[in-house]
Amino acid sequence: SENGTRCILSSISEFPEGFFTPQERKDGGIVIYFIIILYMFLAVSIVCDDYFLPSLEIISECLGLSQDVAGATFMAAGSSAPELVTAFLGAFVTKGDIGVSTILGSAIYNLLGISAACGLFSSVVSRLSCWPLFRDCLAYAISAAAVLAMISDNRIYWYESASLLLIYGCYVLVLCFDIKINQYLMKKFSPCCTCFTKAMEENTEQQPLVGWREESGPLIRQQSRTDSGIFQDELDYSQLSTSLHGLDEISEDHPNVFTMPEADMKRILWVLSLPIITLLYLTIPDCRRQFWRNWFMVTFLISAAWISAITYVLVWMVTIAGETLGIPESVMGLTLLAAGTSVPDTVASVLVARKGNGDMAMSNIVGSNVFDMLCLGIPWFIKTAFINTSGPIEVNSSGLTYTAISLICSIVFIFLAVHLNGWKIDKRLGTICLVLYLVFTVLSILYELGIIGNNPTRVCGN
Repeated sequence: SENGTRCILSSISEFPEGFFTPQERKDGGIVIYFIIILYMFLAVSIVCDDYFLPSLEIISECLGLSQDVAGATFMAAGSSAPELVTAFLGAFVTKGDIGVSTILGSAIYNLLGISAACGLFSSVVSRLSCWPLFRDCLAYAISAAAVLAMISDNRIYWYESASLLLIYGCYVLVLCFDIKINQYLMKKFSPCCTCFTKAMEENTEQQPLVGWREESGPLIRQQSRTDSGIFQDELDYSQLSTSLHGLDEISEDHPNVFTMPEADMKRILWVLSLPIITLLYLTIPDCRRQFWRNWFMVTFLISAAWISAITYVLVWMVTIAGETLGIPESVMGLTLLAAGTSVPDTVASVLVARKGNGDMAMSNIVGSNVFDMLCLGIPWFIKTAFINTSGPIEVNSSGLTYTAISLICSIVFIFLAVHLNGWKIDKRLGTICLVLYLVFTVLSILYELGIIGNNPTRVCGN
C-alpha cells in the first residue's frame, strides 16, 4: 500500500493468456469471447438439467432426503464445486488474499440475485416453509460471523480453520435431526409465530402425509417417517416425493439426449449444443436410464467436475472481456465475476423453482453460501495443519466492518422479503430481490471505488 491506497492483484493474472492480444480483442476479437461465454452458459444448463439434478433426485430418494435437506447438502455441494476449486487454487497456487469484492459480491448475489432469478424466470409459484429458510439463514449468519472474526487480525490459525469445519459439521448434524427439531419448534413457538400456528392447524385438520403440502399458506414439512434422521426405512417415502424430472417412472424408454426436439427454437439450440451434448454423453453415465441408475453417485461427481471446469472457462472469458472493456477490478468482482462463479447455483435453483420445488431452491441458495464458508475452511486447515505448520496464513481484512454489515443485512432482507411476500416464490419476490440486489451492488461498488467510505484501491502495477 502507498499513502493509504490498497493495491489489489488483477484477476486476469490468475488465468492463462487469452487467444488474442489486447489490441486484437479491441479490434473485434472480444466477440469471440462473448460467444464462448454464451456457450458456457448453455453447457452449464445442459449438465445441470440432464445429469446433475437427476443424480441429485436419486440420491434424495435413496437417502430419504426432503427437498430442503437435499438442497442444502448435495445440491449446494455440487453447484458450489467451482468455489471449492477456486479456494484451493487461492490457497495453494495463486496465494491470493480473500478479496472483499469476492466475498461480498458472491454472497449478496447468491442470496438476492439468484432469488430474483428464481422469481422472475419461473412461471410456477412455489410455496416455502418457515423452518428450512430460518435454519439455513441462521447457519449462514453464524458461519459468516465466524469467518469475519477469524480474519479480523489478518491471520488464520489451524484451530480457527478447524472451527469452520466444526460449524459445518454441526449444521449437517442439525439436518440429520431436522424433523424432530422442526416438530419441537412448531410446538414451542406456535403461539407467537403465525406461520407455525398455521402449520399446526393444518396438522389437526388433516392426517400427516409424506412429502410436502402445497395447498395454501406458508408451509411446514410434515412428519414423513418414524425415524428422526435423514435416512429412511420405508421405500414408499421416495415414491411420494416430488420428482424433478419424472424420475419416479424411470425406464429404458427415457428419451435419448440425441432425440431432436420438435419446437423450431429448441431445434436450433439442440444443433448448436450438439458438441457439448456428445461430450457429456461419452463422459457421464445417464442415471435417468435404468441401465445406469445405480451409477448415480458417479454421475453426481463427474457432473460436478464438469460444472467446475465449465465455470472456470466462463470466469476466465468474463475476466478477459471485463479487462478489454475497461471495467475496474473491484466492479468486476462485485458483478460479472460474482455472477460467473455462481452460474451453477443460478441454473440449478431456477430449474428446480420451475418445477415448484421452492424449498429446495431456497435451501440451495443459502446452503451454497454456508458451503462456501466450508470451502474456505478446508484449504486453510490443510495448509496450516499439515503443509505450513510454522505460522498462520496472512490474509487481507480491509473493509471488514462494511462486509459484516452487508452480509447481515442481506440475510435479514431476504428473510423479511419472503415473509412479507406470503412465503412463496413469485415474480413479486423476484422484483423485490432484484431491486435489493441492485441497491447493495451500487453501494458496494461506490465503496470499493472509494467514493463512499475510506477504501481507496488500485490494481497493482497501474
